[in-house]
Amino acid sequence: MAWADSPYAPRGGLTHSTIKILQSSKGTGSAMQPIIIVLVILVVLVFIALIKTVQVIPQASAAIVERFGRYTRTLNAGLNIVVPFIDTVRNRVDLREQVVPFPPQPVITQDNLVVNIDTVIYYQVTEARAATYEVASYIQAIEQLTVTTLRNIIGGMDLERTLTSREEINAALRGVLDEATGKWGIRVNRVELKAIEPPTSIQDSMEKQMRADRDKRAAILQAEGVRQSEILRAEGEKQSSILRAEGDAKAAALRAEGEAQAIRTVFESIHAGDPDQKLLSYQYLQMLPKIAEGDANKLWIVPSEIGDALKGLGGALGNFGPMGGGSGGSGGGSAKSSVERREQPPLD
Repeated sequence: MAWADSPYAPRGGLTHSTIKILQSSKGTGSAMQPIIIVLVILVVLVFIALIKTVQVIPQASAAIVERFGRYTRTLNAGLNIVVPFIDTVRNRVDLREQVVPFPPQPVITQDNLVVNIDTVIYYQVTEARAATYEVASYIQAIEQLTVTTLRNIIGGMDLERTLTSREEINAALRGVLDEATGKWGIRVNRVELKAIEPPTSIQDSMEKQMRADRDKRAAILQAEGVRQSEILRAEGEKQSSILRAEGDAKAAALRAEGEAQAIRTVFESIHAGDPDQKLLSYQYLQMLPKIAEGDANKLWIVPSEIGDALKGLGGALGNFGPMGGGSGGSGGGSAKSSVERREQPPLD
């Protein structure tokens, strides 16, 4: 439809010059459209190029740069500039120490027992280029190397040594892994055995053995306690007996000393008083009932000097007879005869 026929055209009609101006402006607008599109594309490309040119690497990280598929350089932490569309960042590597737990692995000991061992590896990437190009997956490589090395080490140990030699196993594992992973740009800092699980039957046997050992130690300690207490009691009784004997000895010595002093005093007093035979005979007779005291004294011996003592006593009583009259004399004779009768059985 022509401009003159359109409803927007002025009703009064258009001149020929006006129509030419309108046609020229329409052609200019259609020519500007490709230029605008090209400018937009260029702006987008520049923006993308800037994004690809500026690479920001975080701290404790590194990036591998390749140019046309070949290693060029390693980007360190900070702001880095690369050639856009030519240089590409292939891999970003974390340089911090990593902790990787591995699942339980069945291992056979020297005494043919299967134990499950959990391991934990502490490693750190020291060279990003070697970790990227020397091994396809260093995590999987470390895991497989750990399993094979662990089986070699545990295969030369029995179960008891395996359970009590964790430090030895850790040191052996770390030495082998550190040597093997050095060319991969990885340093193994530490290897730990998280758990060693023997079979259930072996665990039951070990618990019974431990219980028996505890009971044995308890019995030994109890026996040692009883023995020690008996030794202490015997030593106490020994010391008590020794002290008692020493006390008895001292008491006996003091008693003998006292008796000797008493005898000495009596002897001195007797000699000082100068007693006659009659008084001594009388004292001797007074002591005879005391000698016969006691239920166990069935037989007692009379000294031979008792006859002289009785004669002296009889003579003394005879002297008292005339002083007391005829009845006294008869009494003295009867007393003498009674003393002689009492004296006769012992003489037989």
